Amino acid sequence: MKAMNILLFVLLSLLSCSKDDDPMQENPDTSMYFPANSGTEWETTSVTQLGWNTNAIGDLKNFLAQKNTKSFMILVNGRIVMEEYFNGHSASAEWEWNSAGKTLVAATTGIAQQEGLLNINNKVSDYIGTEWTNMPLEKENLIKVRHLLTMTSGIDETHQLMIPYNLTYVADAGTRWAYGNVFQKLTDIVAEASNQDFETYFNAKLKNKIGMNGYWNFGTIFTIYHSNTRSMARFGLLALNKGKWKDEQIINEAYFTESINSSQNINSSYGYLTWLNGKENFMIPGEQTVYNGFLVPNAQADMYAAMGANDQRIYVIPSKKMVIVRMGNASDPNNPNFAVSGFDNALWAKINAVIN
Repeated sequence: MKAMNILLFVLLSLLSCSKDDDPMQENPDTSMYFPANSGTEWETTSVTQLGWNTNAIGDLKNFLAQKNTKSFMILVNGRIVMEEYFNGHSASAEWEWNSAGKTLVAATTGIAQQEGLLNINNKVSDYIGTEWTNMPLEKENLIKVRHLLTMTSGIDETHQLMIPYNLTYVADAGTRWAYGNVFQKLTDIVAEASNQDFETYFNAKLKNKIGMNGYWNFGTIFTIYHSNTRSMARFGLLALNKGKWKDEQIINEAYFTESINSSQNINSSYGYLTWLNGKENFMIPGEQTVYNGFLVPNAQADMYAAMGANDQRIYVIPSKKMVIVRMGNASDPNNPNFAVSGFDNALWAKINAVIN
């Protein structure tokens, strides 16, 4: 009789427990969420749910508006916490990524490697032929695909037009870090290796898989991607999950991990066309000076970022499960083309006031 009473008590206890009371039930707000690849539905999380400082949001918005921002988003665990549009911009409007789009090129190059189409340790000339530069052949042959990903080709970075005549020797590949446009040759490499134009390959292997919109503008000087803000956030979410979207590993995780770690020992704050925070030193475009300290002191040390001229930004912060996007005109019109600026530190001071 005693055993039967114990059994009855256990059964009643189990029946009285609701699904919400189950300690093993995964909290939907802390699980990773991915929006559908089509449509506008996207789950949200409120600032109050996260325990953030609502009193600091107005100051953040005012700062963004004053700094010529067009759009701003924060995702946590893939869910939208903030989505703001300024100065007549809208959710459907497209804007240029500028050099933040370099990360798209790096990701596509990684996909081509995992498909066996190329190897980043091979010479560039293996894919696009010799005499693609104006360098002696023995110097040109030193340049590997990896050097284009890491800004260490040794090519004169002061020329913007990427024609062979302008691609002149400054240093042996791998011995000098300099920020420039020669990364654009990666699009030619992927096109040759895949036997199709770069945009067709990119659309099939990356864009369509994560539901991005947008298009590439292959100009005579710059190669720039344009999209709406949510598409930028989608790529940030892919990056937060180290190349995985839902159940598909789109970018090989080992390659992606390489891309968000120091790619060379000259500028420790640079991976594969990606900026890294939390390193001992950093270099900036247009200079050969090595500065001590974090790239963005106010940001989390584990942050990695896509950064483009006029302050186009995707910040990815794994420790916070967070993605932050900023699109717009230059925060400082007197400094419009600088890919890394004091704007980042000032913005992060405002963000920290909200999230901490």
